[in-house]
Amino acid sequence: MIDLQLNNKTHDEERQGEALIVDGPKIRNGRKLYIESYGCQMNFADSEIVASILFDQGFETTGDYKEADVVFINTCSIRENAEQRVRNRLSQFGAEKRRNPKLIVGVLGCMAERLKSKFLEEEKLVDVVVGPDAYRELPQLLTEVESGHKAINVLLSREETYADISPVRLNGNGITAFISIMRGCDNMCSFCVVPFTRGRERSRDPHSILAEAKDLFDRGYKEVTLLGQNVDSYKWKGKDAQEDADIEVNFAQLLEKVALISNELRIRFSTSHPKDITDEVLYTIAKHNNICNYIHLPVQSGSSRILDLMNRTYTREWYINRIDAIRSIIPDCAISSDIIAGFCTETEEDHQETLSMMDYVGYDFAFTFSYSERPGTLAARKFADDIPEELKKRRLAEILLKQQQTSLYRLQKFVGKTMRILVEGTSKKSDKDFCGRNDQNAMVVFPATEGVLAGQYVNVYVDRCTSATLLGSVVAQEPEMV
Repeated sequence: MIDLQLNNKTHDEERQGEALIVDGPKIRNGRKLYIESYGCQMNFADSEIVASILFDQGFETTGDYKEADVVFINTCSIRENAEQRVRNRLSQFGAEKRRNPKLIVGVLGCMAERLKSKFLEEEKLVDVVVGPDAYRELPQLLTEVESGHKAINVLLSREETYADISPVRLNGNGITAFISIMRGCDNMCSFCVVPFTRGRERSRDPHSILAEAKDLFDRGYKEVTLLGQNVDSYKWKGKDAQEDADIEVNFAQLLEKVALISNELRIRFSTSHPKDITDEVLYTIAKHNNICNYIHLPVQSGSSRILDLMNRTYTREWYINRIDAIRSIIPDCAISSDIIAGFCTETEEDHQETLSMMDYVGYDFAFTFSYSERPGTLAARKFADDIPEELKKRRLAEILLKQQQTSLYRLQKFVGKTMRILVEGTSKKSDKDFCGRNDQNAMVVFPATEGVLAGQYVNVYVDRCTSATLLGSVVAQEPEMV
């Protein structure tokens, strides 16, 4: 297996497309694959599965779509502007397809699942449409396209987890990696298309998860992120491989099993759901120093009335109870969130409750959006998108301003502290600087130091910060509690 992987970035549903490249052996059949991914971390992890399936068919990957035989866009349907970016990108690929008629263009992922055959009808340059549960069929679908036919498979599955497929690690630093522990979602949030595009929730065999994590560690990886739409609802029932006994594994138990692989393997996870995160999970994080003190816990709104319309199945008071539990059990835990401005019927009072929730929690960072109605969702069927765009923009601006202020305040607490950092590579702005994240997921930038290499843990003294980044230098002293 190729020992490279996708750069592990912070959860962000609005990530730009990235071409995924394997810099591995070139003794292949000469066919080249170009994959461009949009959206959440799950999509990027899925692209690694796709690359693995086609790698076994003799493909190599390329970062230049103009030299590819097959071009795939792994799509996101979470917001309208994400879909528009995909359509714009497809039109750019159209020019290349006119130059090279043999080029195969395919749409993968959530947008493929949502629009299905409409893609083949509306976007004439698209040859193949494949949903998130049908990637095993890609070799056959490509053969069908090569015989002169359009091809589509968007069937959802109640069993598919791709547990037996070892992902090709794309665009990698060889240090951090994603591990999908489950697929799909059973939470029918009224604004969300994920249950319709990714299907029902199913958990992956813990034995395969542990084997993948151990293999990564044995090959030099130092950090893994366990991925799921709702990791806290992970539950697997089956046979213990060693004792031939029936076992049941929940997320807290899985988290501990991965942590016990090695104290030098750092563990992150995403995403948690406020209705499901338990004290058992929190105590597990507190127990193991290699499980990072960081939880992404989307609130979406601070108003119980809006949360009810969103079908989030918790109240403002419940969410605050979970925040209080995190602060009590893991005092130095960083918390991030997703927040939607301008959901259907949102009043100024509802908006103010969201702002007051931000004050109460003090999020380290947040991903903020104005409400975007998605066809087929419960909200689109039941509620009018009745908040004017200008009002959405004003409320979103207020949320952004508050979060920028809070993020700066939270980062300032690290100034004057020494912390253990996993060096992930050189900084984007200067190859004279290294970067890595602390236990709370804050990015730290520091001058490259002789003898320090990517993949090593170093102690960094932080002497200043911006609103988004900590700045410091490597020191010999031990880290302090922060």
